[in-house]
Amino acid sequence: MSTDRSPLALPFPDLPAIPGVALRVARARYKNWDRCDLTFVTLDADTAVAGVLTNSKCPSPEVEWCRKALVLGKARALVVNAGNSNAFTGNRGRAAVEAIAARTAAHLGCDPSDVFVASTGVIGVPLPIDKAEAGLDAAFTAAPCGWEDAAATIMTTDTFAKAAVTSAVVDGRTVNLVGIIKGSGMIAPDMATMLGFVFTDAAVAPEFLQAALNDANRKTFSCITVDGDTSTSDTILAFATGQAGNAPLASEDDPGADAFRAALADLCHQLALLVVRDGEGAQKLIEITVEGAESDRSAHRIAMSIANSPLVKTAIAGEDANWGRIVMAVGKAGEPAERDKLAIRFGTTQVARDGLAVEGYDEAPVAAHLKGREIEIGVDLGLGEGRATVWTCDLTHGYISINADYRS
Repeated sequence: MSTDRSPLALPFPDLPAIPGVALRVARARYKNWDRCDLTFVTLDADTAVAGVLTNSKCPSPEVEWCRKALVLGKARALVVNAGNSNAFTGNRGRAAVEAIAARTAAHLGCDPSDVFVASTGVIGVPLPIDKAEAGLDAAFTAAPCGWEDAAATIMTTDTFAKAAVTSAVVDGRTVNLVGIIKGSGMIAPDMATMLGFVFTDAAVAPEFLQAALNDANRKTFSCITVDGDTSTSDTILAFATGQAGNAPLASEDDPGADAFRAALADLCHQLALLVVRDGEGAQKLIEITVEGAESDRSAHRIAMSIANSPLVKTAIAGEDANWGRIVMAVGKAGEPAERDKLAIRFGTTQVARDGLAVEGYDEAPVAAHLKGREIEIGVDLGLGEGRATVWTCDLTHGYISINADYRS
């Protein structure tokens, strides 16, 4: 956890309690730091769960555990460890996850498969079972805490605690959705070391919750990147306690289904942008919109090519409107593009059109735009109706400083 707060940070919001959710934190002391690093969340019986997990071919044991548990669609607890990802740790890592689930299940009187586990931090170091169990025992007897304490406890290199809230009217009742998230580096989720957890008091069938989360993820978490690197541990879990008293949402035709889907997508969008705002060393939030592509998928791939280009990101860090680097990123994406139809803008100022610089364009508004904290880049391919928007941040010396000595 950094002591230098990101200049793009937002204040922690006021969040309502979610009936059926109780939060506690404790010190497992996974690292030599003076802070809580274990989050323990209990959930009422019959809580539905859905999740989206990393596409990495080297996933952590926690990801494998959650993937199996999600098939059952129910949850009683969540345990999150910060400071150690427990990834690439073989049988010792799997044993640690099993021990955490078993100890938590024994405490709650539930099945181990009802316990979800997530960890974040250094790869390749087995999670110490003795510290995990001691931390759990402390969490079991700790007083309930608030959302900000829980959000701060799951942080690693994050510079600020991240959370969001929204609501929807379902079956005549107002339901609340709250989310906390951590993530700062190794961010290119492609999901479907980012961990996000959504809690709602809505009654939602697991299958519908999963479908809604998949759709929300596709438009949000899978549209952000800090450094182009996909973690072994990326996890988004959504829990629905059903305490709002609405008729359970089970299909698209149920009253309030559209409203719930929209609220979940909005919450995920807020959380995703918070991660980009806290990108390691970030000074600027960058929104990249690509339109005129042959398909939405093609537009997305081109937008991510731009967003992941170190040359584009360093140009923005230097406040240099080097649109030639955007041309480069479009051309290397491997998607249909025609040089002489390409148009590029910074903010609202068109700088290139029909494969050429716009003759006599005014650089003053471009320079002013690039001095701001939030940057917009627009690309029009002129080929079709495909469109996509992704978000990234600039690449600064701060990113190198953080990652050059991460393990120390």
